[in-house]
Amino acid sequence: MPPAVDTYQLGPIGTNGYVVRAERGAAEAVVVDPGGDAASLRLELARACAAILLTHTHWDHIGAVADLAEGTTCPVYVSPDAVGALESPLAPPGLTIRPYEGAHRISGGEPLEVAGMSFDVLDVPGHAPGHLSFYTDGALFSGDVLFAGGVGRVDVPGGDWDNLGQRLSARMSGTSK
Repeated sequence: MPPAVDTYQLGPIGTNGYVVRAERGAAEAVVVDPGGDAASLRLELARACAAILLTHTHWDHIGAVADLAEGTTCPVYVSPDAVGALESPLAPPGLTIRPYEGAHRISGGEPLEVAGMSFDVLDVPGHAPGHLSFYTDGALFSGDVLFAGGVGRVDVPGGDWDNLGQRLSARMSGTSK
């Protein structure tokens, strides 16, 4: 059965963030990419947050991580190749993002069991260093690596079209890199 997914447009540019439950009304939830507005997510989750999953660490995906993790005491999961941006976040002029330390490192191929769900963790670098996607029961949380009709931008810090293109081609042809 697919999970219950609530989508939020978070932060100053309305980045998609998700609250995912094994089923509607489940006691625990996972937050994917809390881009901003920690207060509204904290009210939604109260004691229900089981984990925060980060597809990547660009500023628009991590704005609420520190406040949300501290306010709910739920663990944060991020690629080992991306974790430095949590500890020393880069943000556009006029925007401040609180640093966060203590994230759990997780890599593609490692299973993740949380909130009654089993997530397959996939390495999908190209949009950002250490970019991950999380898949569970027919739902893929891919951050900015996939968009309707295309792929995410590679003209941002850490972007690499050759890496992204090679991985996508390998997956589509049935081989894995």
